[in-house]
Amino acid sequence: MYYPYYYDPTYILLIPAIILTMYAQFKVSSTTNKYFRVRTQRGYTGEQTAREILNANGIYDVRIEMTRGNLSDHYDPRNKVLRLSQDVYSGTSITSVAVAAHECGHAIQHARGYAPLTIRGAIVPVVNFASNASWILIMLGLFMTSSTSLLKIGILLFSATVVFQLITLPVEFNASHRALIQIENLGIVSHDERRKSKKVLDAAALTYVAAAATALLQLLRLITIANRRDD
Repeated sequence: MYYPYYYDPTYILLIPAIILTMYAQFKVSSTTNKYFRVRTQRGYTGEQTAREILNANGIYDVRIEMTRGNLSDHYDPRNKVLRLSQDVYSGTSITSVAVAAHECGHAIQHARGYAPLTIRGAIVPVVNFASNASWILIMLGLFMTSSTSLLKIGILLFSATVVFQLITLPVEFNASHRALIQIENLGIVSHDERRKSKKVLDAAALTYVAAAATALLQLLRLITIANRRDD
């Protein structure tokens, strides 16, 4: 069965992912903004939180730097640098502490040789290549209706992106779990503030769930298209 070029019924498979992505973006924005306005009782900044956690775990070779952007916080394992956005670095809010602690969670993973983080780091070059090449081949395969070979190769390459997204989930969940343990055990937050910090980290984690769901449903859609071509 053929459809006009502007109509593809397989797009319906992406609707749940689109809805989840929109909700995740709303949730992370509303939650982080809410708790950016709530100062912790002990008044630790994000930078102080990070340094306290790293020192407590015997990690002295990781630099803490301020970086530009809104919630652009990340841990760079290659250079052993923990970069915190300005509001997180200098802020004393629950969001600032939670985000800084989460990034420390990645630093601890790196120091402890956490397997999913190691695997994710190892496949990054492959995933970058596969992600760029896959859509070129997929688009060529969609236009060349006489053969599905290019389309299937593109789908195979796109599968690497799906694998990356799935591996990212335990990495992010584990980093948040470590973060919550650290900030409470070190007395950086109270028990009630830990609960609020968890809300921030859960909202952030939802964005990774949405990304994984989108990748999976996109893969299912592409496989459906390829199978329809073979019929």
